[in-house]
Amino acid sequence: MTANDPVEHHLGGLIRALLPYRAEAVLLARWGAYLARHLSGGGRLLVAGNGGSAAEAQHLAAELVGKLREDRMPLSAIALTADSSAVTAIANDYGFDEVFARQVRAHGRPGDVLIVLSTSGRSRNLIAAAHAARSAGMHTWAMVGEHPNPLADVCDEALRCPSGDSQVVQELHLVSVHLMCEYVDRHLPGERRLPFGADRDDLGEMVRL
Repeated sequence: MTANDPVEHHLGGLIRALLPYRAEAVLLARWGAYLARHLSGGGRLLVAGNGGSAAEAQHLAAELVGKLREDRMPLSAIALTADSSAVTAIANDYGFDEVFARQVRAHGRPGDVLIVLSTSGRSRNLIAAAHAARSAGMHTWAMVGEHPNPLADVCDEALRCPSGDSQVVQELHLVSVHLMCEYVDRHLPGERRLPFGADRDDLGEMVRL
């Protein structure tokens, strides 16, 4: 294979990004620990992104409402990209810049978390969502690409994936989603975990705790 081969080009970019990404990824342990405490106590996570990042937002929500590996109690995570009726109604009535911010104001509560995903960090609707979340007393976390990054600048914390290639950034976002969910599961209080194979009565008892 030559350097111009798509496999060499793409995987080379991913390999070059992995080592500096590893230093960034230490942030995920703290995020996972906070989410484990907050979500197991009845709190909520909101997630948003555009395009491929919308798919990653839905992926993250699915891992938490469903499971990553072993069975456990479901955790409240809402992808703000998934309700097509809400997205199109808000875009039609208020403009596309408000599609996430209005949902944040509807669903977010103090102490909740908004995670926004973007390769460029320039999406106006995500920046507006971050401002709405901060006004609501929420924590705002971003998964983004390299500097300069306006979205990272308006969020409380940002995980910056060190690549100028949007495809590589999105792939590292997927890694980040899985790692953060792994930390969530590890930090869940013992009584909130549901061992694999537990029956419905066991689940019902845990949900009542």
